[in-house]
Amino acid sequence: MASDRILLGKGSAPQYLHLPLANRHGLVAGATGTGKTITLQTVVEGFSRAGVPVFCADIKGDLAGLSQPGTPKPKIAERAAALGATDFGWQAAPVVFWDVFGEQGHPVRATVAEMGPLLLGRLLDLNDTQEGVLAIAFALADDEGLLLLDFKDLRALLSHVAERAAELAAHYGNVSKATIGTIQRRLLTLEQQGAEHFFGEPALELTDLMLLTPDGRGSVNILAADKLAASPRLYATFLLWLLSELFEELPEVGDLDKPKLAFVFDEAHLLFRDVPKALLEKIEQVVRLIRSKGVGVYFVTQNPLDLPGTVLGQLGNRVQHALRAFTPADQKAVRAAAETFRPNRAFRTEDAITELAVGEALVSTLQPGGQPGVVERAKILPPRSRMGAITPEERAAVMAHSPIGGKYDTPLDRESAYEHLTGRATTVAEDPAPHAVGDAGAAPMDGSWAGASGSGGAWSGPWSGPASAGAARSPGGGAPASSLPPARRIPATASRGTARGAARPAPNEEAGGGWGDVLNDVLTGGGGRRQGVVEAMAKSAMRSMGSQVGRALVRGVLGSLLKR
Repeated sequence: MASDRILLGKGSAPQYLHLPLANRHGLVAGATGTGKTITLQTVVEGFSRAGVPVFCADIKGDLAGLSQPGTPKPKIAERAAALGATDFGWQAAPVVFWDVFGEQGHPVRATVAEMGPLLLGRLLDLNDTQEGVLAIAFALADDEGLLLLDFKDLRALLSHVAERAAELAAHYGNVSKATIGTIQRRLLTLEQQGAEHFFGEPALELTDLMLLTPDGRGSVNILAADKLAASPRLYATFLLWLLSELFEELPEVGDLDKPKLAFVFDEAHLLFRDVPKALLEKIEQVVRLIRSKGVGVYFVTQNPLDLPGTVLGQLGNRVQHALRAFTPADQKAVRAAAETFRPNRAFRTEDAITELAVGEALVSTLQPGGQPGVVERAKILPPRSRMGAITPEERAAVMAHSPIGGKYDTPLDRESAYEHLTGRATTVAEDPAPHAVGDAGAAPMDGSWAGASGSGGAWSGPWSGPASAGAARSPGGGAPASSLPPARRIPATASRGTARGAARPAPNEEAGGGWGDVLNDVLTGGGGRRQGVVEAMAKSAMRSMGSQVGRALVRGVLGSLLKR
């Protein structure tokens, strides 16, 4: 494979996805059972080998096969050779598993504040009036420096807004207690669906999605979404949040030799189902502008008409598998799909779409000059990894040697809006050893992601970068993935007040103690865990500064917090 392109397949000529133009986004479409998942697997492998990290959702469980080498079959090897893959071999990709529910991968969390009122309103299916009240609650939290981390913080904030409704009306607008009650009921419903697993800390750090192996391969981040997809609104909102976070946090880089990240949105129709016009406009804006951040977005769906025309028009790289035309509506979809391609005089595109065999597709990608390529009928290159699901034991083996380690395994519960608004704010023992990458019983991070399997097994190469011998690196040889910032954690067997009431020994004057040391202990907290006056004042000042910063926070394009 040339370093600047990915081989997709071959028709009358080889078909390539050109990496310098891969941030112009793409589409993989086709009816069920026509080979979309296999095509997606080939594309993801190509990105990884080219040094581009990938994030994708695995709804059916098939994409997990990327973590295992393919089963050697002569027919597949012959097909790969016939399509021009001279370096074809059976190989697993360096996979990292994620799961919102923390069952089949590393837990993925975001704070309520990061989600923002616009996406949270979408998640709760609120009407305009209810969204307005939710926006008022977020504005009040920003103005008063209240940390919104999880559901209990949001519940406490909404109750607080209801109690102060008359007082807040002059500055923020009218707030109905009935509306607050409706939002609280929606929160309860969402909580029963398991959404509370997603909100909290430690929140996901985007750098953990953009790791490279020392040999230059990009990590393949697979979100286990079989359970998540059972709640389509939660699934779509989560991926929208992640896309908006990438848009807000990544710097402008313009056009690069290859993307910094490829973001794959499977079952893309869920993103646009019943979406409010205001949110749709924001989505279109993100898709249009995120390419300048070095991110390529690839939508996977059955019918191209599942996507709004304004979004569809921005997808320069397209792979169209077969569509079935059994009804007038189906025939209309086929015509619409055909019209999006640059015509090829050798065949009629509309007819070809209904005639394609499994593993065959119409391919049109942006050429090196930026112009759309003439559509070609091509056979798609088979993937090097396993085509199909993996066993729980194989998943566990991959997880055991993940470069993320136990970083996200233990939930944290910091002092936040709930404690402040309910009068439960208290001093909690600091975590003596915040979890860095590789802690909490994970595989030792000695610079290698050591798998148990040898050749022919799952990826077992090292993940350390040359600039940091013990940590995975980001694209371009950047800084290693950071460890968790210090945060308060609820002890497993003690209440919040346990550390506060710990007994302290009396001062020993003969051993150099005395009132000077007593005063020093009072001011600084001494060598124990309890805060001294100076430490408490410093932390209070930090919280006050945080409140001032909170008042200056700018909401991002999808309502998430823009971190500056």
